[in-house]
Amino acid sequence: MKHRLSFAYFNLLSDNIVEVVVDDGIEMTMEMIEECHDFIGEHMTGEFGMLINRVNNYSYTYEAKLSVASYDGLKAIAFVYYSPTSKELSHELYQLRITDKWNYRLFSGLELGWQQAYEWLQKELSVVNVS
Repeated sequence: MKHRLSFAYFNLLSDNIVEVVVDDGIEMTMEMIEECHDFIGEHMTGEFGMLINRVNNYSYTYEAKLSVASYDGLKAIAFVYYSPTSKELSHELYQLRITDKWNYRLFSGLELGWQQAYEWLQKELSVVNVS
């Protein structure tokens, strides 16, 4: 089910996977990150995964980079990219947030990456941690 936020579409692909498609040309701000947090808080319970579909070009303010994808229960993030720049921006975001130890992978949208990303998220969410 697709939900429209002020700057993006959030598509609930399953009970525990949400796809995010940010509008073209957007610079993500802290206010937008707060809108994301509100949506996730309302629609995701327990462990979940995010499929970030970077089909559009967008950027983040520095403050937004420090807060994006800071969710309780976030188990895995899949970035689907469509250009070398998009791939590099996704990797730079991960590097900035390396202390958060995201479980993340990059997938090329030009090589059936969306489907691979979705399948990887399903696999990551089905793994049971034994401690």
